[in-house]
Amino acid sequence: MSIAEFRARVAANTPLAGTFMKTPSVDMLEVLMLAGLDFVCLDCEHAPFDTQALNACLAVARAADYPVLVRVPSGSAENIGHVLDLGACGIVVPHVTDAETARRVARAGRFGHGGRGYAGSTRWAGFATRTMPELLQQSRDETVIIAQIEDPEGVDNADAIAGTDGIDALFLGPADLSVAYGKSNQTSDELYAAMARVGEAARANGTAYMTFVAHADRAKELRAYGFGAFFIASEHAWILQGARAEIAGIREID
Repeated sequence: MSIAEFRARVAANTPLAGTFMKTPSVDMLEVLMLAGLDFVCLDCEHAPFDTQALNACLAVARAADYPVLVRVPSGSAENIGHVLDLGACGIVVPHVTDAETARRVARAGRFGHGGRGYAGSTRWAGFATRTMPELLQQSRDETVIIAQIEDPEGVDNADAIAGTDGIDALFLGPADLSVAYGKSNQTSDELYAAMARVGEAARANGTAYMTFVAHADRAKELRAYGFGAFFIASEHAWILQGARAEIAGIREID
């Protein structure tokens, strides 16, 4: 899937397979791209990405015309503008709890008064090879702003967040929500009720709906709640899974 196609596929809420990448290495991104994933999300909230690693990964993604999102550490304008200028096609913003936060995040990711700072010499802008009208249209066509709903307050305000102009998708964070509800698993009635409530808000406002799952079977179970894109595990989980399976096979040898 090309970068230009990604936003339309997200908006259609069709099932997409992506993952969180935790290893700050361009080589790892290349391997994940070869796996056939629809997108990759670099996890700058919970992994040790620095600017150099981000820069390299997003350079490769742009050169390959491959959709790469970045989960920013927070929804500050500085964080959002930085990763978009480097070449991310969209952002995932943690802990969006209310409409005001959603408006601030959406404004930081879009050009306009009080919004994303305009620069024509970034990688995203083609290093001064594109005109202003072209870049403004590119932003409208391409940039995906995803609000993460991972607090009870976010669930309560899901309708207002989903209805915020400039928010393209809601991402329900099952782990953080479960912990916030005082649970030690991701199968509680409270979590499923939150999935249904946020899903209804997304549907009512024509906003895409996403979540994290550990594996594809879980994604199939949760599709009924209206989820489209699934962030499946991470390369760490897949490395462990594959290594353990092969090690177990060797242990079976007499």
